[in-house]
Amino acid sequence: MNSIHTVNIQFPEITLATRDAHKLRGYFGHMFEEYSPLLHNHLEGSHSGDKKLRYDYPLVQYKVLDQVPTLVGLEDGARLLIELFLKIKELHLRGQTFPILSKNIRSQTYDIGVGEELYQYRFLTLWMALNQNNFKRYQQADKAEKRNILQRIGIGNILSLLKGLNIYLSEEERILIKLNLNPKSTKFKDQNMLAFEGSFTTNVLLPDSIGIGKAVSRGFGSIKRID
Repeated sequence: MNSIHTVNIQFPEITLATRDAHKLRGYFGHMFEEYSPLLHNHLEGSHSGDKKLRYDYPLVQYKVLDQVPTLVGLEDGARLLIELFLKIKELHLRGQTFPILSKNIRSQTYDIGVGEELYQYRFLTLWMALNQNNFKRYQQADKAEKRNILQRIGIGNILSLLKGLNIYLSEEERILIKLNLNPKSTKFKDQNMLAFEGSFTTNVLLPDSIGIGKAVSRGFGSIKRID
């Protein structure tokens, strides 16, 4: 079992819609782009070097959870958010300026990795599992195969998350997952997409509020453990 440092910053007096998470990403990515590519998850030119794979999984994620704007940082992303916390004075979104009268920061260390028991999680935001390649196969599959497709994708998503945090499984470790999902239609980059709400059970211990799947930097696939 490994441990990682996470930081959550929330702005409880500002109310946004879940779909506004990408606007948070754009605003903070632009506002603090001189500090680190972590904030907008773009590595360009000489700045990428051998770190490109390291940051394939976003270490700073932008979410709206229960209508509250939320920033989540992991490891280097957590340290960066602590550094920038006092510099955040207002938000400019949707053509409006929101003065920040209060903000909360929570710094925690979580255990992460394959455990010896099962853990249950629910999706706080829609899980975007399918890409252009596997969507057609999913649509043509029967009920059992659809379940298998999503199960393989879920395992792959968790492996990608762990790899992005430099956590690798031993030869003896295997990820188990059982999904309980409902399909939902959502908009992503002005396109109608199929995503999923629901919960899942796995033998992997994961931190609250982080995302799995596609577009996690924009708030999709955020999870919370069910005790």
